[in-house]
Amino acid sequence: MRFLIAPNAYKGTFTALEAVALIEEVLVHAYPSSQFTSQALADGGDGTCALLAESLGLERIDCLSLNAIGQPIPGFYAWEESSKTAYLDVSTCSGLGVLPTHAREPSLTSTYGTGILIQHAIQKGAKHLILGLGGSATIDLGAGILQALGFLFLDQNGREIPAFSPEFLKRCRHIQRPLRLPEVSFTCLCDVRNPFFGPKGAVPVFGPQKGVKEAEIEATEVSTADFVDLLQRKSSNPVLDQPGFGAAGGIAFGLAQFFPCFMEYGAQYFFKQVNLEEKVKQADWIITGEGQYDLQSEEGKACFELKQMAHNQGKKIALIASGKEGYVSGFDAVLELPPLDFSEPDYKKKALEKFQGLLREVISTKVFD
Repeated sequence: MRFLIAPNAYKGTFTALEAVALIEEVLVHAYPSSQFTSQALADGGDGTCALLAESLGLERIDCLSLNAIGQPIPGFYAWEESSKTAYLDVSTCSGLGVLPTHAREPSLTSTYGTGILIQHAIQKGAKHLILGLGGSATIDLGAGILQALGFLFLDQNGREIPAFSPEFLKRCRHIQRPLRLPEVSFTCLCDVRNPFFGPKGAVPVFGPQKGVKEAEIEATEVSTADFVDLLQRKSSNPVLDQPGFGAAGGIAFGLAQFFPCFMEYGAQYFFKQVNLEEKVKQADWIITGEGQYDLQSEEGKACFELKQMAHNQGKKIALIASGKEGYVSGFDAVLELPPLDFSEPDYKKKALEKFQGLLREVISTKVFD
């Protein structure tokens, strides 16, 4: 028997690499004579570029930066010298995961810290930047990144608005471009297909998790629309809204007004970079999973895309996840994780026990034999 162990991260409990180790430990014990290949997955969500860099063996460059409210934070990006390409995640410095819950205030939060990393990479010689968009704490349309690259944003009196200023977008009335733009291009990896505007856009869909209150949604949409208009008026090649621009508070939407900017769905890009199709070809059973499998998973998440790839090659695939949607999505086996109480102090230990216990229980039914 040949197994491919390829889970995504289980948000709040295990990283994708930790999930690989947990699954492998149980399977190796149950099938000692089998062959095992492991490939932790990402799809544009938090940590995609970090995991991709680890999978590809890229150099890590450390750089002090700022979080989404301007507090000092260690940052890093991965570097590929041969192509002059930097790989970095927005979540590293401008993510929800590095902010306390009470600090989630999207009228204040900025991507400036991510811009510091980008500027550092450009000074190192970067010509191309791969941005993982998942997990951002911001809805600033990349204004903070642009500030770090030399753009000035001015209020109605012509005064510069510093990064991390309250009501930044609402106060902005004028934009000054730098005399010379860096000669760089961006590839933005995302795991959603939402545009920036509309009922499925960035503010109504993702705003609440970033701190936008229900009563603030309409006003936030107005201020972002006005800001996009300012960006487009300063652009030599204005770009209209498109699928994926709703990711990470419109970072790609803002960058695309001034730089070559290409959208890629993270799972497909990641799969190609790590040659996953060949690994699937060599397997009899693929074991994948994520924290919660639901309808959104079928909008380009790693588990769904891997299922499609597996079935195209006539391979069997099992899903380990919470939620009922997996049962109707065509997986050959579904291991439904029980609910987890994140308020318990030892919830991670209990999650580990339930995870491995469920896998052992299913193995005992000979489902993989």
